[in-house]
Amino acid sequence: MRGSIAEAGGRPRRRTTIQSARLRLSPPESGDYGAWRALRLGSEDHLRPWEPVWAADATLPSGWRRAMDMWKEAWRSGRSYAFLIWRLGDNALLGGVTLSNVRYGNAMTASIGYWLGAAHTGQGYMAESVASICRWAFLEVGLERIEAAALPANDASRKVLTATGFEEEGFARDYLQIAGKREDHVLYGLSKRAWRRHQDA
Repeated sequence: MRGSIAEAGGRPRRRTTIQSARLRLSPPESGDYGAWRALRLGSEDHLRPWEPVWAADATLPSGWRRAMDMWKEAWRSGRSYAFLIWRLGDNALLGGVTLSNVRYGNAMTASIGYWLGAAHTGQGYMAESVASICRWAFLEVGLERIEAAALPANDASRKVLTATGFEEEGFARDYLQIAGKREDHVLYGLSKRAWRRHQDA
């Protein structure tokens, strides 16, 4: 972890920006609300089957302010790093990706989660985003392992994980509450060592 944030005992700054060939990943800001709300509402039927039940004010200003407070506090404490995904060509908001449940010390591990607007699926944007944030997590934050979970029927999410080097590691019954009920999940993992091998392949 030479030169890593973890080695230095610090935390990534909230103005962190991650850029790839087509995308920019940056922490949510107050002014992003309009684009975020439009994308979430326009993709509601697409997103709801794969996510926890939305709060009654999930897309209202009160819900946005609550989410912003949570994201900022989690970033300050180093527990979670949330990013929105923007397309470089036209600055369109495409979705979001988050490293959560970050554990330091002997673990140096986090969980990854992500969502993509309905109009932007099938174009490789999420695989590009996941690849970018994994690179940042391993090389800048100093993590040694990233974990993920996907619903068995969510083929798109599972393809994103395998395309970016994650390996299927197990099956967890009643793992998370999704769309109002406990659901089984397929578990995935990617270590820094395996990530480096994937980069070389």
